[in-house]
Order: sequence, then C-alpha cells, then structure tokens
Amino acid sequence: MSFGYHRRILRVNLTNGEITVETPDDVFYRRYLGGAGFVAYYLLKEVPPHTDPLGPENRLIFACGPLTGAPLAGSGRNAIGARSPLTGAMGESEVGGFWGAELKAAGFDAIIIEGQAASPVYLWVHDEGSVGDPRPTAELRDASHLWGLENKPAHIAIREELGEQRARVALCGPAGEKLVRYANIVADLKHAAGRTGLGAVMGAKKLKAVAVRGSGRVPLAHPAQVGALARWMRDNYRDLMGKFPDLGTGVSMIPYNQDGALPVHNFRDGHLDGADVLGREGLAEHVVVRMESCYACAVGCKKVAALDEPYAVDPAYGGPEFETAVSLGANCGVIDVYAVTKASERCNALGLDSISVGGTIAFAMECFEEGLLTPQDTGGLDLRFGNAEVVLQLLELIAARQGIGDLLAEGTKRAAERISGGNAKLPPQGWGGLRGGGSAERFAVHVKGQEMPYHDPRIQHGLGLGYAVSYTGADHMHSAFDSNYEHEVGMDSVRNLGVLEPMPATWLGPEKVRAILYGGLRQHLNNCLCLCSFLPYGNDQVVEVVRAVTGWDTTAWELWKAAERQVTLARAFNVRQGFTPADDRLPPRMAEPLGPGAPIVPAAVEAALPLYYEMMGWDPVTGVPRPAKLYELDIGWVTSLLE
Repeated sequence: MSFGYHRRILRVNLTNGEITVETPDDVFYRRYLGGAGFVAYYLLKEVPPHTDPLGPENRLIFACGPLTGAPLAGSGRNAIGARSPLTGAMGESEVGGFWGAELKAAGFDAIIIEGQAASPVYLWVHDEGSVGDPRPTAELRDASHLWGLENKPAHIAIREELGEQRARVALCGPAGEKLVRYANIVADLKHAAGRTGLGAVMGAKKLKAVAVRGSGRVPLAHPAQVGALARWMRDNYRDLMGKFPDLGTGVSMIPYNQDGALPVHNFRDGHLDGADVLGREGLAEHVVVRMESCYACAVGCKKVAALDEPYAVDPAYGGPEFETAVSLGANCGVIDVYAVTKASERCNALGLDSISVGGTIAFAMECFEEGLLTPQDTGGLDLRFGNAEVVLQLLELIAARQGIGDLLAEGTKRAAERISGGNAKLPPQGWGGLRGGGSAERFAVHVKGQEMPYHDPRIQHGLGLGYAVSYTGADHMHSAFDSNYEHEVGMDSVRNLGVLEPMPATWLGPEKVRAILYGGLRQHLNNCLCLCSFLPYGNDQVVEVVRAVTGWDTTAWELWKAAERQVTLARAFNVRQGFTPADDRLPPRMAEPLGPGAPIVPAAVEAALPLYYEMMGWDPVTGVPRPAKLYELDIGWVTSLLE
C-alpha cells in the first residue's frame, strides 16, 4: 500500500471531453514528490518549445504533495502550474486553504488539464460510495451561465447546482476570462495561486472552475507519529511564532518603513510617512474582523476584513496580506487603509494577482509623473502616486481590459515596451494608442517579465540572486532571506546543512551564494511537499514529517536532492523555451541607492551567477544543466531534450 498518496492522477482533455485516470508507480512519487515537482515534470515532458501559453497545447496542472491533506499544521497547500502567459517561462504558484486537501480526500493526487473547450465548462471532482469504499470520479459540466460572473456569485452558483455546500471551488475570475496576463486562480474566494498568470491559462481553456469534494482520508504510514507532530505544533507554535498567529503577515511593514527599505513609489523610495498603518497592527485595529486557519492548522494567520464605509468590503474575500498591502498601498504611494482593503477584496473578486497588478499600476504612475503617459493616454485618469481612487478604478479597467487597463493587463514588461515603442512583435490585441518616446523600461521593476515581490533585495543581496535565478521570475517563495543569516539565532535553518557562520545581508560573496542555494532549496522542498513555509518546522522535523506520512526511510540528503531535481527540471523547461543567462537579471532600479542598503550593481549579480550555476551543476556560461548533473539527479532522460 502507498502512503501519502492515492496513486491516481486525473487527466482531462477539454477539447474532446475525455477523462482518464493514470496510476504512476511508487518510484515516480518518491522521485518527484509532488506539488512543484509534478508541475516541473509534466510541463517539461508534455509542453513543446514555444507552445502558446494561451493555446490548447499548454497544460494546466493542479498538484498535491505527499503532505497535502495529512492531519497536521501546514498541510493545506497545493501547487498549480502551466507555461506562463506573463513570462513565457515555467509558471507555478502555491495556494493554501482547503482545496488541495479536498482533492486528496476525493482520491486524486493531481489533475492534468489539456486542450481547450469550445464553450465554458467547469470540472466536478468527487467520490462516490462510503468513507471505507470511496470511488473517485469526475465530470465536465456546462459553465456558460457562469462566464462573466465575479468569483463569489460563481462560487455560490456552483455549490447550489451541485447540491454540495461543502464543495471546495477553485475559480477563474473575470480577469482570467479576459486573459489578463497576471490573472490568478482563487480557491474558496480568499486563497490565491497568485503568480505567473495561471488564471489566464484557465480562461483561455474556457475552464471556469474546478470543484472538489471528497469523503476519504490520506493514507498515513505512521498515524501516531503524525499525531504527535501535530500536537507538538499545536502546543508550541505561539512560543515559536510570537505575534504572527494573532496578526498574520505584515510583520515586516513597520521595520522596513523605519529602516527606509519599504518598497515605495515603484521601488523608487524606501520610506512613506503614514504607511505604518498598513502593517499588521494597523490592519488589525481598523479593518480585520477575525483570523482564520487553513486545513488542519492550529495557526490562524489568515485575515478576514469587513467594512461598511467608506467602502463596502465583503469578508468572504478574506483580507489584505503583507504583499497586497505594500503592492496596492505603499508602492503606489497610498496610505488609505480602507482603500487598500477594498483593493484587496476586488483582486480576489476579479481574480487578479495583487503583487503584479500593484507593481504594474505603480509603474504606470511613475510613467505618468515622468510624462511618458498623459491624461490623453489614460482616458483622463490622474495616475499620480497616492491617488487611492484611481488605483480602485484601474483594477476594474484592467480586469475588463478597457481603456488604459488593456495596456496594463499586459504586465509591466510589455507595457514598458509599448510605451517606448520598442517592440512591434507584440500581439495586436493590446493597447495601440500610445505615441511612444522615452524609455519606460528603466521604471519596469520585474524579472523575466514577472513583477517583483515587496521585499527589496537592495538590503538583502542574496535575495536578489534568488529573484534573478527564479524560474518563474522574481518570487519570494523561491529564495532564502539574507536577514536569517546575519545572526547566530537565524542560522538554525542552515547550520545542519553545513552553513556555520553568520554573514552580512548586503554581501554576495561565495559563502553567501552557497547559503542562498541551500536555503533556497528548502523553499523549493516546501513547494514540492506542499508544506507551508510559515510554519516553524526545523529541517530535521521536515524529515520526520515525511517519514511519518509516507513510511519512506528518507533523509535530508534525499529530500534536498528532490528539491534540486525540481529546480533543474524547471531550468531545463525554460532553456527549451529560449531562456538564457541574460534573463537572470534584476531590473535597472536595483542599481539605484536605497536607504541603508548598498544597491545591487549588475556586476555583483553577474559575478555571482556563474558560481551559482556551477554549484547547481549548470554550465557557467550557458546556464544549461550539464549531463553529469542530470544523471546524478536521476533524470538522465532530460539530456535528449537539451541536445
């Protein structure tokens, strides 16, 4: 018997309506783990070079990990992936909540969606029979009447149609239907697979939703050990996590702002008077109603916000987390906590990645202030920093691809190219009314076309390296944070991996490259296991958890190698899609001074990249994984794809 998995992967062809079930062997599961590992494997295997991200050949993959649905804290996550319409690289994002655990309860470990429906549909995945004898099944249903609905009415309608109020629903919102390149997928209205534009892939496939309901359980190898680990977290998380369980994310807002390191005005500045109100304490005081948990988690770190005035905010859509509060707040020069909370709600209702949409709006605001966009271009909108009302207006225009929103729906990179008039090859569906002139690219804060998260790498240079090499484009969930390695107490996360001495955050020498590589692999391991990165599990405990759930005689060595395997598969995918070391670069803004942090000059990153490549077993000049590394990672089959 397999543990941690059901050995069932659902495959759905939307073009012909065929639904099949595949049953990989146990070796497959142990080699690729799940989550991001499954995404990387299937995309590399099945998506040819230069596949249109919005075409039928792209795959959309929902993947659980071995820990998804296990009865312990941090196990409510799953990964979603496809070739990204925002970057053209591997697109992949993780999401918490309950959806992944429900898919496991329905008897499936992953769903692979291919093809393109002729008209809107949704997928209904469930099991029949009893708890002791579940029979997993799936069917496609018409969704024409749901197309165009915002997420809450669509969510309610699907549950009512199914007669199942406990169904978990992952939705493509109106932004995904309109193919906004950074549209996201929202599960149960408040949990977002936010990055890389996966909602647009869902919209292009005419797939409105995936609803799941199950009655089964994840088979556990050692239930008593799993229970002991769950109780340990329940009894100790408050001592280990401080105020985080009561106030959630946003812990960095006030310190960043005080230190002059908060992304403000499109990363141009590092401090904004009044921005402290957007931190976790300010949100808790003004708008947060309660805190909620994900599946089986004792730590209730998810905000639920509600307002009657000055804006009506529906608590069904959760509340603003740190990235959202900075993205649609400080980075746009906005300190109105109520407007930022409303903007968060609208992102979840419309299906917009709050990180990318806020970054794109901030970019447009700087272009407006610099004269590269005029009121004639914006339809009369005043795009100056600090205009909270225009932020809310732009969210609606972007999701509908109307007016200036059609340009901004393309993302920062494409918008900058169009404003500058420098790329005639872009598809004609976007904005065509700009006169060009001037270089907007210098204001475009992105990596590989994906807008940067709101932890500024100018104060953490290893984080900057992590952003540069991330296979999705800049992603704070793909890298370690240098601040953890400045002092002895923070070294606990890498000391038993052999990184023994603290080092400055604003330094990028060889020892730091090694530390970022090892710490980054822990992040990728979490994304394969589908384990929440906020939970204070030590490295040894992660090994214990995997052993208890799966029964494998695994070690830290094997698990870190599995994470390295996933990253290398993703690198191979990007190589086949035409990406080179020239794409592993930070934006020009990161060479500008910011507060106490030394700027990341291009030479520093360029010096570190070949060393990082060699440590990963990639060619130091081309960045292509070497055959010896592929064989060492037990994925020699990739060599023929890279020849």
